[in-house]
Amino acid sequence: MRAVALLSGGLDSTLAIRVMQDQNIEIHAINFMSLFCTCTPQDSGCTAAQKAVDQLGVPLKTVNTSEKFVELVKDPPHGYGSEVNPCLDCRIMMFHKAREYMENIDASFLITGEVLGERPMSQRHEAMELIEKEAGVEGLVVRPLCAAHMEESTPEKQGWIDRQAMLDLRGRNRTPQIELATEYGINDYPCPAGGCRLTDPGYASRVRDLLTHEPDFGVNDMQLLKVGRHFRLSDSCKAIVGRDKEENERLWTLNRENDILLQLEDHTGPTTLMRGTFTEKEIKVSGALTARYANIGSTDHLTVATLNSTPEARRTLEVQPAKEGEYRHLMVTPDDE
Repeated sequence: MRAVALLSGGLDSTLAIRVMQDQNIEIHAINFMSLFCTCTPQDSGCTAAQKAVDQLGVPLKTVNTSEKFVELVKDPPHGYGSEVNPCLDCRIMMFHKAREYMENIDASFLITGEVLGERPMSQRHEAMELIEKEAGVEGLVVRPLCAAHMEESTPEKQGWIDRQAMLDLRGRNRTPQIELATEYGINDYPCPAGGCRLTDPGYASRVRDLLTHEPDFGVNDMQLLKVGRHFRLSDSCKAIVGRDKEENERLWTLNRENDILLQLEDHTGPTTLMRGTFTEKEIKVSGALTARYANIGSTDHLTVATLNSTPEARRTLEVQPAKEGEYRHLMVTPDDE
């Protein structure tokens, strides 16, 4: 018997696969790569998922859901969770994609590491039923870690798997999973609880700012939210100031044709990216912010060069570094000072 397992790379989904392997089920794992995953560096694949399948000895298919997920963030049919996380619609999307993969490889059912009551929005009885229905997988989802608390799935009713060999976990206590991992010899699970940036209040503030001022945003805009200090200069313009060398380099990578990059001409300091429609006044404010975070010490004026525009439009401007707190009211995330 063959099944598709939704694998995040976290402890729960890893254990779910291992429990089903004890029943001699042939497992094919599917991992959904998203720019919102806190345990995925930059735009790489999920290293946690790869480590998990290496331990488990199962094949892995990776699906990039970033573009689809961005559209869900803009207008989630089932609303947001605690911040701007469209958890129900995210799960529906994943289950739908997993169903397609299941059909493509002639598998019979799906496996997840869900634990009833562990996540308040998506791991409730009514939420699980809704997700299955809208994804077209009613009765085909097996949850080995909490099966004792769930209605019998089709694989159980058909005798493909043994219900008694599955578990009765419930709630947010992680101790049973950790103990089970020890029994199985699973000791490398770098993001056991998973993680979504959309539940982080600071990141969520930046997303709300986009929803308000730039509702037609895309993947690049969402990637940019992970970098630097964000200043909303006007309804149509914002500036992002890098906080270190890595973020400065990332801003260069993410800049687009109509963006402007600012750097100090004669000193080491941050890179600032301006995006949107901006005036001369806003360019000068961005220059002052660039100088402010250079940590040069007391100085009256600094020269800032504009870089990423056409050669004939590139120029330098003299600015007075912004005083501490002067533009704090423009920060999208005020505690990011």
